[in-house]
Amino acid sequence: MRVIFDEELKAVADDLDRMVQDVRTAINGAGDALLNSNLEAAQAVIDGDIEIDALESSVIDQCVKLLAKQNPVATDLRVVVSTLRLAATFERMGDLARHIAETARRTYPQSPLTDDAKALFTEMQDFLTMTADRMVTMLADRDAKIAEQIIIDDDKLDALHHKTFDLMLSDEWRGSKQQLIDLVLLGRYMERLGDHAVSAARRVVFIVSGFDPSKEPSRDEEGSIY
Repeated sequence: MRVIFDEELKAVADDLDRMVQDVRTAINGAGDALLNSNLEAAQAVIDGDIEIDALESSVIDQCVKLLAKQNPVATDLRVVVSTLRLAATFERMGDLARHIAETARRTYPQSPLTDDAKALFTEMQDFLTMTADRMVTMLADRDAKIAEQIIIDDDKLDALHHKTFDLMLSDEWRGSKQQLIDLVLLGRYMERLGDHAVSAARRVVFIVSGFDPSKEPSRDEEGSIY
């Protein structure tokens, strides 16, 4: 029975690895669509979200079967439950990347970003690109040190997000009402991507150490857009 359980758990882990790799691709593609008005990249992210959703469904189905058939205990139960949470987190990240891509597609061939906002959003995208790479390695290696770095560094993205409000509230703001709405939403989507990365990182720490991340105040658990 143990051999069967390990094989089934490995299959779930493989799907979760593919899922986070697809999320990284979506984040990078959404950034390309946003910053470069790349219509093909935008459409690829939108179409690719179907695969992320399908992988989430597969992970959920496999985890439910593991819980029902194998009756895991202790560490195994921690892994299975955490895997369910991670799949939900990655699915939301895919949705957020899709929202960014949809905004870029809607405004094409124009950019939803004003000229004075591009540098700031480029910084946010660079941070998310780095974070996405870290997530892939973190999950593949169950690396708690990388997870902790993702958690610590999220303050940098939050600071950049606050700067978007400073930009839009400044006397020099000359954007349209639609651009104002787009920038507020885009900034929020990108900030939430960072929050969900933190949530995933805390979950990996839980898998590795048994420390319950819910015992600490968590920004990623706050109610908001995804």
